[in-house]
Amino acid sequence: MRSVSVSPARIKFWGTRGSIGVPGVGTVRYGGNTTCVEVRADGEIIVLDAGSGIRPLGSTLHREFGAKPIKLSLLITHAHWDHIQGLPFFSPVYDKKNEIRVLGYNGIDTSFSEILAEPMKAPFFPVAMRELSGTVDIKALTEMEFTIGKVQVRAMFVNHPGVCAGYRLLTSAGSIAFLPDHEPYDFLHSARGNQMSAEQAKKIGAEERASLIQFLHGSDILILDAQYTDEEYQRHIGWGHGSVSSVVSLALDAEVHRLLLFHHDPGHDDQMVEKMVKCARELVAKSGKPLEVEAAQEGAEILLERTIAVT
Repeated sequence: MRSVSVSPARIKFWGTRGSIGVPGVGTVRYGGNTTCVEVRADGEIIVLDAGSGIRPLGSTLHREFGAKPIKLSLLITHAHWDHIQGLPFFSPVYDKKNEIRVLGYNGIDTSFSEILAEPMKAPFFPVAMRELSGTVDIKALTEMEFTIGKVQVRAMFVNHPGVCAGYRLLTSAGSIAFLPDHEPYDFLHSARGNQMSAEQAKKIGAEERASLIQFLHGSDILILDAQYTDEEYQRHIGWGHGSVSSVVSLALDAEVHRLLLFHHDPGHDDQMVEKMVKCARELVAKSGKPLEVEAAQEGAEILLERTIAVT
């Protein structure tokens, strides 16, 4: 019997900020670009969301691949600006040799293709989606489980205004869960539109949280919306984002191994993010349960490795 290492999965953060980009001296460590994460696993390049961080990713891919074609899959969680605003500036879509597959879910009243095309229509942008030189295949997802090459992907709609998905990538090296925008189920966004009573909303919220815990259970890495401190959250209930104690509670209940605080508030500088990490770690210590906690940092890479026993 011997141990063999499986090909590792690599996660790189290109944008960790929520709502709007905030470059400057106060955000040097954790970054000012909006949501974009690159995952390389099992021979696939998978990009999670297309915030402003996708622009430097595109430049880096061009330098890496040179004259070779770039083939990747882009998973979009939802259509809020900070998750799609970088797509028109993603240089690989302007090169005819490249193949970019863009996947996401239809909105409530808008198709996924319309969602992506809208920001590139006049008068908002000079180049329309149909004028892109690269092969850009836009596909609306209809299933909650699908594959990208050898990577199995599971999706779940989360608690956020409009249609918003979270993804879990199951790779040979382990699983990566990505929920950049999610509010605790104590406030249920679907309750108002469905005219639920307070009791109904509480019951359904508890059921949804239980389903989310099952969806996340045992994840090796969880990248999760932790925009607010607990005090700030009380002033932002219903805005669609999480607080430090709520994300720690969810991660502990789901027995994930490593939690990355994500979607940093534009008003939080590096010092504030560090305070939130310290607070999260203190909550974990009080629980007595094992959980690694850190804040997602723009430019940082994580290697997810696994060994298997073979005869």
